[in-house]
Amino acid sequence: MNMVTSRRLPARPLAVPNLLTYARIIAVPMVVACMYWQDILQGGLWLRWVALFIFIIAGVTDVLDGYFARKWGEQSSFGRMLDPIADKLLVAATLLMLVHAGTIQSWSIWAAIVILCREILVSGLREFLAELRVSVPVTALAKWKTTIQLLAIGFLIAGPAGETVLPGTVAIGLALLWVAAGFTMYTGWDYMRAGMKHVMDTSADISP
Repeated sequence: MNMVTSRRLPARPLAVPNLLTYARIIAVPMVVACMYWQDILQGGLWLRWVALFIFIIAGVTDVLDGYFARKWGEQSSFGRMLDPIADKLLVAATLLMLVHAGTIQSWSIWAAIVILCREILVSGLREFLAELRVSVPVTALAKWKTTIQLLAIGFLIAGPAGETVLPGTVAIGLALLWVAAGFTMYTGWDYMRAGMKHVMDTSADISP
């Protein structure tokens, strides 16, 4: 994996790509609220469909903000910082609610833990390297991991509501979650190895 020096562009907080990222952040409490209402407050299963709809819209904004940022040349440092934060907030909050609701349980909880730990690890690595003005490019495999992960969470959000339409919805979601966890471990190690190589190179440069 190649590390490249990032070129900082002026931040435009109200640029369309950033507005789409804000929408994804706003979607986090909305998804959590729907699942909380359905599970803890014993609301109807229709709330799972609402949560899934909001989650899908949030996923669409993730695609669109990157597309518009590239098309209009609005790839700023602010956007690169905020975009992964929004993604991780959405994934982490949803996984926690799915565990609490019992949709993710038993050994499958370990898959969720692996995914969350990897997100924290990569976030810490990106933050450290950002101080050195070094960006961590997203690999094709990492994009596949994200796609499978979002599909898994989507099936699991539907959960018991989805079972009424497609029997085995939860099983499909859990299987995809384990696949995503496998990709997560591989890409996490890939990021760590590349990051540590850069850290060691930097340490060697400043050694007396």
